[in-house]
Amino acid sequence: MPEYKAPLRDIKFVMNELLDSEQHYANLEGAEDATPDMVDAIVQEGAKFCEQVLSPLNQVGDREGCTLSEEGVKTPTGFKEAYQQYVEGGWPSMTADPNYGGQGLPHSIGLVISEMVGTSNWSWGMYPGLSHGAINTIEAHGTEEQKQTYLTRLISGEWTGTMCLTEPHCGSDLGTLRSKAEPNDDGSYSITGTKIFISAGEHDMAGNIVHIVLARLPGAPEGTKGISLFIVPKNLPNEDGSAGERNAVSCGSLEHKMGIHGNATCVMNFDGAKGWLIGPENKGLNCMFTFMNTARIGTAIQGLGASELGLQGSLAYAKERLAMRSLSGPKNPDGPADPIIVHPDVRRMLLTQKSVAEGARALIYLAGQQVDIVHSGKTEEERKHADALLGFLTPIAKAFLTEIGYESANLGMQVFGGHGFISEWGMEQNVRDARIGMIYEGTTGIQALDLLGRKILMSQGEALKVFTKQVHLFCKENAEDEQLKEFIEPLAAINKEWGDLTMKIGMTAMKNREEVGAAAVDYLMYSGYAVFAYLWARMAKVAQQKMEEGTSEEMFYNAKIQTARFYFKRMLPRTRGHAEAMLAGADSLLDMPEDAFII
Repeated sequence: MPEYKAPLRDIKFVMNELLDSEQHYANLEGAEDATPDMVDAIVQEGAKFCEQVLSPLNQVGDREGCTLSEEGVKTPTGFKEAYQQYVEGGWPSMTADPNYGGQGLPHSIGLVISEMVGTSNWSWGMYPGLSHGAINTIEAHGTEEQKQTYLTRLISGEWTGTMCLTEPHCGSDLGTLRSKAEPNDDGSYSITGTKIFISAGEHDMAGNIVHIVLARLPGAPEGTKGISLFIVPKNLPNEDGSAGERNAVSCGSLEHKMGIHGNATCVMNFDGAKGWLIGPENKGLNCMFTFMNTARIGTAIQGLGASELGLQGSLAYAKERLAMRSLSGPKNPDGPADPIIVHPDVRRMLLTQKSVAEGARALIYLAGQQVDIVHSGKTEEERKHADALLGFLTPIAKAFLTEIGYESANLGMQVFGGHGFISEWGMEQNVRDARIGMIYEGTTGIQALDLLGRKILMSQGEALKVFTKQVHLFCKENAEDEQLKEFIEPLAAINKEWGDLTMKIGMTAMKNREEVGAAAVDYLMYSGYAVFAYLWARMAKVAQQKMEEGTSEEMFYNAKIQTARFYFKRMLPRTRGHAEAMLAGADSLLDMPEDAFII
């Protein structure tokens, strides 16, 4: 397994040079503590924890997995102790509301820590990661009593949280869920049903687990309009707020799965468990979207993490592994062969990983700044614009980054050749762990429908313009810069084509709504490559400016420009295939009768 090293130089480049975090924090209400020195210290300490504590446990978790007994679920060796260090370090409370024990730092800083945690040990990171969603949901929709009881302990890290959505027959179609909530005389509810695929649903790392559960009230409307949301703790709180007697909720089994073995993926049985309504009756799915949107950004980080970890492993290997000679003559004449990094195809793989990892980091940190502004922007106009931009970027970040992150993880395995298939190197674990990213929190297809159908076509293209106007302005401002011409001209062209394609799909969808579903995934992937093009052009501009000013880090900045050039020459052309496919129409998908699918 590669020894994870936090990419601090690139993290600082994106935060400070590309996105100007210092000015960003100065424009937020209540972010006075986010000084450059404070932020740098937080990131440095987070890096140490991830490198020294979490990374060594990554293969341990994969090898041991979780075990279920009558006492509950036991996590792999070292996981519980690492979580206690995490709590003692104050990490769970970093971005939470100070009124309930949080430190009130901007959410974008939390995403930087989440990146390092997830890359170093994705399975472990899911335990506190799910708590973020529970915190955000109770913050947004809970009563004051619920906040005092549950929020304070989730924020401190004493307790962890889960999201309990789907059921054996449901998948992503939550309108068909059957879990019931019967009112009790004391104002609570009796929750009965079975939930599946519950990450961190049962474990030994914290004193209590707070389940956020979807269920139906008696007489509720059918479908998604009849779903309510409930807080169901593993242990019922005592009057002093401590964890008391066991509630009627239990882990029925652990899923045997492809990857993320160190995280307990549970079947959870609610057998008349006591719970409390959170938010209005029959508006549970609306409330749960607070949790789901948090989780979607978190899942996007998995794509970044898979690419970064794959790159770190394959780069080190490519520099050391000797095989064959360069086609242009020996590069290591004193050795029996050249290091494989000299071969063009290995460079193709490494640069793909590099362009994906660094582009993904820029996209996630940009989204993180929008989260900050939505929460703490100084004007309503700023908050509204950030919310619109975040809504547009979220499905792209979640789906596009997990798709190309998984590709990058596979390339990491490919660079190792046959050794990549062997467990000790860790590359095959990275592939297995990354594969779930394209499935949970809404598959790529569901995210694509959300982007194209709900966000863009239902807004008459206004959601797209929130972003493309920024790109147009950037291109206009830099149109005369000869050194950026190789990036600005293709970026301007794809930005225009993006709008044209959207218009064409919208026109065909007016005649046949199936056209939306037929075009959606290719549209999302096209959108992802277009967003990356904008970010890589911006990164190239920053690097070019630094080179012109004079710098002792010429190699770093020159590599940025060269990676941007690789992206525009080798990655952005993928949009051609996606453009043709999204305009190919639904007939090529739907004309074949079902009975013709013969095995």
